[in-house]
Amino acid sequence: MVLSANEPDGPDAVKSRGRRAGSLSWRVVVFWLVVITAILAVTAIYLGRESRLAPLLVVLPALIAGRGTVRQTEFASVWVTVVIAASLIDTPMETVGATVGVLVFVVVFNSVSVAGAAQRLRREGEIARLRSAAAALQRQILRPFPLLTDELLVHGLYEPVEEDSQVGGDIYEVVDSPFGSRVFIGDVQGKGLPAISAAFAVLTAFREAALAEPTLTAVVDALEVSVLRHNSFAAQAGGRERFVTALVFSIGSGSEAQAINCGHVEPYLLHGEQTRPALRHEPSVPLGLASLTPEPRTVEWFDFPPGSSLLLCTDGVTEARDAAGTFYPLEERVTHWGKISPSEVASTVHRELQQHTGGKQTDDTALLVLRRRSAAGLE
Repeated sequence: MVLSANEPDGPDAVKSRGRRAGSLSWRVVVFWLVVITAILAVTAIYLGRESRLAPLLVVLPALIAGRGTVRQTEFASVWVTVVIAASLIDTPMETVGATVGVLVFVVVFNSVSVAGAAQRLRREGEIARLRSAAAALQRQILRPFPLLTDELLVHGLYEPVEEDSQVGGDIYEVVDSPFGSRVFIGDVQGKGLPAISAAFAVLTAFREAALAEPTLTAVVDALEVSVLRHNSFAAQAGGRERFVTALVFSIGSGSEAQAINCGHVEPYLLHGEQTRPALRHEPSVPLGLASLTPEPRTVEWFDFPPGSSLLLCTDGVTEARDAAGTFYPLEERVTHWGKISPSEVASTVHRELQQHTGGKQTDDTALLVLRRRSAAGLE
């Protein structure tokens, strides 16, 4: 879901929606059991006694196990067992052994169906908990848009995958500091709850450093240390080390701004008819990998005049694919957004991503649109 204000979505609500979406109603279960049993019974009468119900009815509990609850699967299993047993009452004595074998097979197969339903529901419970974790990240860690500082009005979108272990660690923050507006957007390598843990560590470090550190390089150094510390703790617990791609900005009252790109998707400057990449230098290495290069991260200054906007995003936008595997053409589409408002840019990207992917999201999506405020206020 897109992150917005006044949108509570607690863990219980997420689990409840998952149960409602994935289960069958009792009316549907009973209806199809009765209808299919009746059809098979009539067919058996017309085709003769040698046409048995067991081979066809026994699959019904397995089908219900794929969508229904454990109780519904148990009900279907009992129903099928009773119906098949009733159909075999008049079995000749010489075939009693075969009849008992059929009943044993039915009971065993139905038991497997019930166990399968229980395992599926446990799995759905795990997915619901992961979705709940993504919703908690959305509600508690990341602030809803719009965000406002002395220099900026920020709109955007944040949409976690909320499916199984695919939930990622896309994060962002905007801080109104004594040194101007500090902006951060990042993407933790990897998926699942460990990625969210790393994201929380980096986000906390940015909120502290953005207020305390006078230079942008010092802020990024603090983020590097936070990733290394988190990796150290993760390694002690048997977890894997992670790195974080990030863009960090410092935006004061002048017409220029500072940026350090730590291996992240490039930002775009939107200013009337002119839309172009905001930075010219090659990105540095991601956070957590500074030891791999002898070159220190350096600040790049760039033009960011009043009334212009910066578009920042994660690779959930640039690497979104359609059914043919084609990436979403952000570089092409961004040329049309120079004259529309930041909120319209965010809603446009969200709508086009849904159309491009057919609603099949495979990665978290985070996007920020920073509008530079003029001296007289917002434009």
